[in-house]
Amino acid sequence: MKTKKQEELVNSFMSSLSAFGDEIGPLYKEIIIYMSELGYNPHKQRSYIVFKHDLHSKQMAKTGIRINKDKSPFFALRFSACRGYSQRFADIVGAAVSADGFSEAGCISGKCNYCAGEPDTHVYKYTLQSGETKSHCGAVALEMPEITATDIDEIKKLIKEEHEYLLKHQAGIN
Repeated sequence: MKTKKQEELVNSFMSSLSAFGDEIGPLYKEIIIYMSELGYNPHKQRSYIVFKHDLHSKQMAKTGIRINKDKSPFFALRFSACRGYSQRFADIVGAAVSADGFSEAGCISGKCNYCAGEPDTHVYKYTLQSGETKSHCGAVALEMPEITATDIDEIKKLIKEEHEYLLKHQAGIN
């Protein structure tokens, strides 16, 4: 982390995770350290923490404790430019495009230019059982239910792939 305030923000969040058992804290910590190594800095946004990079200012992830009745931790990751991920992550995209009021990717029809690069390269895509393919806005970090130790390597791989895409297309760095 770049600043003492950012470090305190993360430390406060990490200490709040102890209420959910000893297993979850180390998982979140490993992900946060990895993002920090790539230059993603934590920033407080409402009741959660978002991770953005100074070179492109796009959100890579967000985390926090839900403010609803169960007050459980959550982690959401942007991995829209990634391809070839596991069924677990395909199911996350499937849930997002099947949710009420999902965010159809406006860039596909020319209604949005928030993200750089060809729209087809940075939107979430999912093919329904009916054969219809839906696209979800790629600027959105999708929530990952119940992170486990077996998810960590793939999460890191997705972060790295998305990071390389954002550096190239948003920051203009090859």
